[in-house]
Amino acid sequence: MSDDRPVVWTRAGAVRGVWRGASAAFLGIPFAEAPVGELRFAAPVPARPWTDTLDASAPGPTPQRRPFAEVTTIPEPSFPGDATLNLNVFTPAPGAEAGLPVLVWIHGGGFFAGSPSSPWYDGASYNRDGMVTVSLSYRLGFDGFGWIDDAPTNRGLRDLIAGLEWVRDDIAAFGGDPSRVTIGGQSAGGSAVMALLASPLAKGLFRQVIAHSAAELPLSITRARVIGRAFAEKAGVEPTRSGWSELDEDAILDAQAALMAPPDGPPPSAAAFVKGALAAGGVELPFVPMVGDDVLPVGVADALRRGGGAGTAVLAGTVAHEFTPQPQPIRLAWSESEPVQALADGGLPRETARRYVEDQPELTWTADLCGQVVTDLTFRMPLLAWADSRPYRTWLYDFRWPAPGLGLSMHCLELPFTWDVLDAEGAASVVGPHPPQELADDMHAAWVRFIASGDPGWPSWDGHNARVFGEDQADTYSASRTLAEAMIARNASGVVSTAP
Repeated sequence: MSDDRPVVWTRAGAVRGVWRGASAAFLGIPFAEAPVGELRFAAPVPARPWTDTLDASAPGPTPQRRPFAEVTTIPEPSFPGDATLNLNVFTPAPGAEAGLPVLVWIHGGGFFAGSPSSPWYDGASYNRDGMVTVSLSYRLGFDGFGWIDDAPTNRGLRDLIAGLEWVRDDIAAFGGDPSRVTIGGQSAGGSAVMALLASPLAKGLFRQVIAHSAAELPLSITRARVIGRAFAEKAGVEPTRSGWSELDEDAILDAQAALMAPPDGPPPSAAAFVKGALAAGGVELPFVPMVGDDVLPVGVADALRRGGGAGTAVLAGTVAHEFTPQPQPIRLAWSESEPVQALADGGLPRETARRYVEDQPELTWTADLCGQVVTDLTFRMPLLAWADSRPYRTWLYDFRWPAPGLGLSMHCLELPFTWDVLDAEGAASVVGPHPPQELADDMHAAWVRFIASGDPGWPSWDGHNARVFGEDQADTYSASRTLAEAMIARNASGVVSTAP
């Protein structure tokens, strides 16, 4: 192997990456023009060609400008600069016509945070297995998903489609096969993946889908318009591109943070918490993919029922206790509430509440059982609805390895295992000092099989057959199914009951 840095020619110009052992990384390659000035709040425009070789040895600017929180589960670095619509390519065969399968990864972060340059998304492990990996950026929060009167909707999804078009046209130069592209993502990234599966504008840009912890967050354009107008009024601007352009980036981020600030204090009781969760249908966010435009004409569930994504293999799953664990003060405050009674007082039929509690003996706190309702409504019930509506090429998994100390499987816990990066920055704080490498070997190998062949290695979904990782259990979605059936009956009746 040459000691020289690898150079690859793209349609826009040459890029120079860095060797990292047997594979190479090309970081911060622009796939679209910087979304600033006249292009702010506009649809993405393909990157203009450059003449000098582009230095691709360091991450590019990120749409995330502020950290998600003081402490985050995933290391999510932010980098300054205007050219935020860029991507990273990790490849074992730069410049070769190798025809390798490609994984395109979309990061999570609630559609308002996250970074494509997290060390957890380093493609070296997949390069080791003969695969090319790409991580995409996309506009976040109001810039990417807020309604503006004279701006294109779903700008963040349009960014992702532009990135996939770049992959289609340029990935062969990095050793990838554009006809063997799998798109994958986690949390908001998983939701974006499912939205792309449902989008007519993304048709033909990928062959397979991996969705970790995806939620369906159905926000109609009508509702998005109401939010957008109210947001503009509170910010003191007209709800137009010119109006919002009067505010700088920090002012919009401040307004966004105020809009999304959590309510003060916890709900007064476990029953009130459950009642609110059932009414909301799970987690609510103001800036998410909108339903009703050319990008996403109908919601994901409706699109799949109508045959959307037919022929596309899907591997999807959740972590058992995504948003389940509640803070210790809430656990203690609600500990006197009997769990079945709390769930029934919150609106579930008593028999449903009883079965729900019995099916989840690992949840010993009433507060955690109430939190599990949010997990099911947000992640596990939509997953079942999607899988049940697809009569072909669908595989489900359920990650249930308990995190050290807490003893539950929380949001993001599976990522160091599927990426086989147990020693990456920040991983030890999540998986502990001695995580089981054999679990990472098992999961990573299954993902490699799926990306390479479209089959992860266990029976496809038939209403059961979810592969459980981390525990010896079967039919682990039974509690979610119980809650889903109750919600279907509840919605059909049109009656919101708070009595047992």
